[in-house]
Amino acid sequence: MKKTIDYIKNKITVSEELKEKRKEFARIKKLILKSLESEPKTIPRIAEENDLPLEVVTFNLMTLRKYGEVETGEIDDMDEYFYYQAVKKKKDSEEE
Repeated sequence: MKKTIDYIKNKITVSEELKEKRKEFARIKKLILKSLESEPKTIPRIAEENDLPLEVVTFNLMTLRKYGEVETGEIDDMDEYFYYQAVKKKKDSEEE
């Protein structure tokens, strides 16, 4: 199995551009999840707290939502924005 993995690693190369995009996504993901630790927040509030453009927060937040790391909560009082919250991960001992 190790030979197969080594062969694939040597055969398939990942561009530097793609590596940088992945690093940037990971950085923004950390910022968003850290921002949502204390309480649910709207997209504009997350963007403001982290000094990020709304479209960057929206894209990354929707990606996190798609993969179950963030969930949508209530809508704000002005019916403009939803609140988002981080999904609490269950520990192995809690699942049993």
